[in-house]
Amino acid sequence: MFSSSLLAFSLLTISNALSIGLKPLDSAADPPASTVTPENVLGPVSQLYIANKYIAPDGYNRSAVLANGVFPGPLIQANKNDYFTVQLINQLTDNTMPLETSVHWHGMFQHKSNWADGAASVTQCPLRQNEVFTARFTATGQSGTYWYHSHYSTQYCDGLRGPLVLYDPEDPLAYLYDVDDESTVITLSDWYHTPSIQLGEIFGAVIANSTLINGRGRYAGGPPVPLSVINVQPGLRYRFRLVATSCDTSFNFTIDGHRMTIIEADGNEVLPVEVDSILILAGQRYSVVVTANQPIGNYWIRSSTDQSSTFEGGQNSAILRYEGAPDQDPTSAPGPYELSFDEGNLHPLLNPGAPGIPEIGKADVNLQIVPGFNSEALFTFNNVSYVNPPITVLLQILSGARHPSQLLPNGSVYELPPNKVVELSFPNPAAAPGGPHPIHLHGHAFDVVRISGGNATNFVNPVRRDVVSIGKNPTDNVTIRFVTDNPGPWFLHCHIDWHLNHGLAVVMAEAPKEAAKEEAPVIPADWERLCHPNLAWGQTYLGALGN
Repeated sequence: MFSSSLLAFSLLTISNALSIGLKPLDSAADPPASTVTPENVLGPVSQLYIANKYIAPDGYNRSAVLANGVFPGPLIQANKNDYFTVQLINQLTDNTMPLETSVHWHGMFQHKSNWADGAASVTQCPLRQNEVFTARFTATGQSGTYWYHSHYSTQYCDGLRGPLVLYDPEDPLAYLYDVDDESTVITLSDWYHTPSIQLGEIFGAVIANSTLINGRGRYAGGPPVPLSVINVQPGLRYRFRLVATSCDTSFNFTIDGHRMTIIEADGNEVLPVEVDSILILAGQRYSVVVTANQPIGNYWIRSSTDQSSTFEGGQNSAILRYEGAPDQDPTSAPGPYELSFDEGNLHPLLNPGAPGIPEIGKADVNLQIVPGFNSEALFTFNNVSYVNPPITVLLQILSGARHPSQLLPNGSVYELPPNKVVELSFPNPAAAPGGPHPIHLHGHAFDVVRISGGNATNFVNPVRRDVVSIGKNPTDNVTIRFVTDNPGPWFLHCHIDWHLNHGLAVVMAEAPKEAAKEEAPVIPADWERLCHPNLAWGQTYLGALGN
């Protein structure tokens, strides 16, 4: 566990730092965000005002946690290799929901900017009320479809979630589509009428009230509020970017009368695969090309979930509307369903192949991460339920902790050596109820050398992504591989937020010595200020990181 001598050192340095005064927030010097962009579309240099507001996206009015007053949060657009400067301003006031916050940039590798990853308790302390924090990072070599969301408590279930797209001016698949802009981003969200703090106290299934597509939906017994409309012109090919921003539910996404060609999974281009439907779990993203080749009219976009398969009254639905079609709900029939979705058919377009010796158990580091459920109704990995540490993991590493025996939370931190091939296997996911569990690794995309639903392996061209279903059958044993080329503590967790809230997570402390060397010189003053000594979340040694 975290040594008493190390903790004493941290506390002593706090005292010394406070005696010379606090450094001003770096954010105060940041230029204001562009005022040219529309409210719901931002660029890489922007501001997110995080505040409470009453909204009724499915007809039920409730207080929510929103970025810039909209749900989903504003689309953030940028290009490959762009530098991000996003100022976060905490204006939360509704104490029925968390008053602190953090924002995680889901899928961003954060190379040499682990401090900006946004995972509260792992890479930062939360942002307190009426304070400002600026995330700065470069999307080096990355393009594709991503998203951002609160990573504090279960707060993103209350609304703090939005899409993020990195465009590639030299996209090798651009010849397949004609339209790819803000109008072709489609968010799929579960929505709850009860604040997440109350729902987080449920030890069991948490049922969503509705599905929202681009922020609109209907619920059983609710009013027939307007649904989202995706407008298309006959003959054009559209790149629809699907983003599952759900807290829990998985979606089966279809468009009546239209096939879809998958060209991207979680920010990684894939060889084109044509399907009629797509299973998309919480946190996952896909780009699909859809050709507007049907008679002019309105067609149902359907997004049934693992909790609700009804489309009665427009539930779980949106509208694909051809130019010239009347402004009314569709009467289209579902299907046809002839080309089923199979994750094993997805293969990377660029640099395919898993690292290391092509045999299970032959990586440099081989770990079994065994899901479970204990007598206290908490989820576990390897018989340990994750709890937030009193000091963030990154801060512990910066303070000198290196070995898992020194790092909190005890039993939930795994040290990984630098520049090695790591293999993680997740046997018998049935031991953890509520599956299939979508497992997300921060800081990396990984190769899924063994997918759920079978025992076959693929080291030649496995799907590469950052969220994977580990299945729900006793015989499932999903296996992933990645290279430890990105030092820092990275969260590995179930993206069903209720399960994360109840312990289904670990931390991969990747190359901690190298992480300390990389992060210490670049961490800004406002990151240090997040861990105020009066907070129970932990203590920081202000001003000493560069020493």
